[in-house]
Amino acid sequence: MRSAFGCCLGLIAWLACAAHVGAVDSPGSGRATARPRPNVLFIAIDDQNDWIGHLGGHPLAKTPHLDRLAARGTTFLNAHCQAPLCNPSRTSLLVGLRPTTTGIYGLAPWFRDVPAFKKRVTLPQQFRGEGYRTLTAGKIFHGGAGGPRGRTEEFESWGPGGGIGAKPSAKLIGETPMGNHPAMDWGLFPHRDEDKGDYQVASWAIEQLRSAPKDEPFFLAAGFFLPHVPCYATQQWFDLYPDDDRVLPVMRDDDRDDTPRFAWYLHWNLPEPRLKWLREANQWRNLARSYLACTSFVDAQIGRVLVALEETGLAENTIVVVWGDHGWHIGEKSITGKNSLWDDGTRVPLIFAGPGVSKGGRVTQPAELLDIYPTLVELCGLPPRDDLEGISLGPQLREAAAPRARPAITSHNQGNHSVRSERWRYIRYADGSEELYDHLVDAHEWVNLASDPGQTAVLEEHRRWLPKIDLPPAPGSAQRVLTYDATRDEATWEGRVVTRTDAIPE
Repeated sequence: MRSAFGCCLGLIAWLACAAHVGAVDSPGSGRATARPRPNVLFIAIDDQNDWIGHLGGHPLAKTPHLDRLAARGTTFLNAHCQAPLCNPSRTSLLVGLRPTTTGIYGLAPWFRDVPAFKKRVTLPQQFRGEGYRTLTAGKIFHGGAGGPRGRTEEFESWGPGGGIGAKPSAKLIGETPMGNHPAMDWGLFPHRDEDKGDYQVASWAIEQLRSAPKDEPFFLAAGFFLPHVPCYATQQWFDLYPDDDRVLPVMRDDDRDDTPRFAWYLHWNLPEPRLKWLREANQWRNLARSYLACTSFVDAQIGRVLVALEETGLAENTIVVVWGDHGWHIGEKSITGKNSLWDDGTRVPLIFAGPGVSKGGRVTQPAELLDIYPTLVELCGLPPRDDLEGISLGPQLREAAAPRARPAITSHNQGNHSVRSERWRYIRYADGSEELYDHLVDAHEWVNLASDPGQTAVLEEHRRWLPKIDLPPAPGSAQRVLTYDATRDEATWEGRVVTRTDAIPE
């Protein structure tokens, strides 16, 4: 274990970074350069799990454009989010700090409303301050980014908001439990692909590439909504997948028999239906097929943007990074949605391509979305920052087998953390209960080894990576927020007290 994490990565990264920065100008230095500063094409996918062709999360997944991008660059096969929920995950990536450092765990607050981060320099602001044009469309930040006035502080230029786009007049699947949320819907819906928000985001991004000034570098962000629910697709995308049980994930019905009760508290009462309802309503296959269809649709939109990048002659000097904000369950562990600390909730696509990135790299060392910020700073030769909690992935982008100094850490509310190394996943909940999975023999995380006396050393190695800073929820926190009172052994989920004897909601 220590050989995987205990290497002298700092010196290696420093030397490599110094050599790289010598090839491009330091912003503001006035020094002649061998080539212009690289552009950045920054692509986000909402709720995208590992059902991507080259990630192997689903054997039928068809994502030819993302797979080609991975072959052109380097893909991280063991990349994980810092929080299995949109707002804290995206906030963490964009401000360069862990959720446990900011206290932002729920869908609220907007981080600028927290006094300590009102003036925090985000990733796009860092590039803007170094002379880059910053442009965005779709979902990059969660929510309205401070409203019409505030959002211009985050990016210079804003395109279409994206989102659902065309939708049916009524839910396709009928009423769903735990609130009948309108977003809980999916299925085949006849409409024009051009009327979908993601198509419009891609079209806008293409326009920006075609009209980009030749003498000014850009940071162009495009955020795609699908396969987030409601996930509707037209017939051509459904036709890519069989209407049979081959689309269903591999799982075990007794999978939660050896998981702690506290694991349920992380997704205690949510609009995302449980597996039980999917089966009873005959919607499990429909959901899996809809998710796959929408994943292929988004892959095609990303493909349109990448084709435009090539056609405009910008690809050679543009760093492309594609990431998903968190995973999504489709029946595994008896749930749907995010809000878990297992691989289905934390594993995401992460691909880099372009100058400074090796071709065909496949990295099995753990990586974090938190690492994107310092990585782009290094690749583009921007002044390094000492206040970022991620570490540059530059060593792995140059050599896929380069050692990694630490595992990937995901947190969902105070006290609940996952530590993912190359081989193991360790989870510790706020009440002290634990899980441990050996991915060498148990890729589906079916057998919890936390109580195995033979795994004491592995447990201790992973426990030492638990966050040293673990703040309570920030002021204004709401939606998906969980706290725990150890003296009373009571959890509070979205303002409601949950005890050991309460029935798990269905």
